[in-house]
Amino acid sequence: MRYTGVVNAVSAARRLSLRGLAYIAIFGLGQVLCQEPTGTSVLRPQSEANSSPSGDAGGTPPIHVNSDLVVIPVTVTDHKGRIVGGLQKEHFALYEDKVEQAITHFASEEAPVSIILVLDTSDSMRPKLAKAREAVAALLDNANPQDEFSLVEFNQVARLTVKFTTKAEEVRDRLAMVRTGGGTALLDAVKVALDEMKKACHTRKAIIIISDGEDNASHYSVAELRNAVRQADALVYAIGIFDWEPYSQAGTPQRLTGSALLDEIAKQTGGRLFQVSGLKQLPAIAAKIGAWLRNQYILAYAPSSQQKNGRYHHIQVKITRPDGFPRLRGYWRLGYYTPAE
Repeated sequence: MRYTGVVNAVSAARRLSLRGLAYIAIFGLGQVLCQEPTGTSVLRPQSEANSSPSGDAGGTPPIHVNSDLVVIPVTVTDHKGRIVGGLQKEHFALYEDKVEQAITHFASEEAPVSIILVLDTSDSMRPKLAKAREAVAALLDNANPQDEFSLVEFNQVARLTVKFTTKAEEVRDRLAMVRTGGGTALLDAVKVALDEMKKACHTRKAIIIISDGEDNASHYSVAELRNAVRQADALVYAIGIFDWEPYSQAGTPQRLTGSALLDEIAKQTGGRLFQVSGLKQLPAIAAKIGAWLRNQYILAYAPSSQQKNGRYHHIQVKITRPDGFPRLRGYWRLGYYTPAE
């Protein structure tokens, strides 16, 4: 997740320091940090967080934040997938393109999340729809009051059916109306979710996909989606209700479909594919994803190389296990693109 540039606009009467403003933007604003359509981070007063980007003619102008901080959420679990808390900054080492970076900001407290649910409504989901609704309900039931949700549905067409809202009942009401039928445009649905995520109001962002089949109707290609996911700053979690296909049986990387495709997309972002062998597992897995999202370690750093050349930079995180802790496993975004000058 990257915030680029310098503080461009502040009121004439005062200026905030880059480090202090960046720290507030990343760790302290919650709902009031929103994304402009251009991708520039914008700070708004709470009352204006959901207003139009232009605002009222006489209103308070937004403060555009351009800091050179890269923010990496890290999820740490034990070997059974249970969240591990209690780690400190000194237990993490972070590398960009194999060069160690100084972690300048560290946080581990629970924080609200912007979540987009991507629900497969194709014909093959008909016998599974009731459990899929239960899975979504489990996420909503365990939500932070400040969490915001959006809903994307897809069969042969992907469509945004609920825009970002903190009112969970809007998602529940829409789910009650969902009907199944048609093909599976999974890639198109993830692209719709990525576009909607640009409007998210929290720094912690996640796309959660619930699907049971191979993509057979998308206009978007695997290569295009892979590139779009790398440029986004959202974690992707997938709940796959289908038989596992090892990569060796899934064809070339450019033709990955089904579980192999979801697995690759999720890993790129620091998320994970959960393979479901029985429908009864759906609600429990959804609740686990919710817990993972709210219990992350947030690492931020200013890259030692400030070149803005549009290149992809690889991220690696190493975790030192303190005495008395179980074996640790970490999940983080594998890289990010710098903006091109």
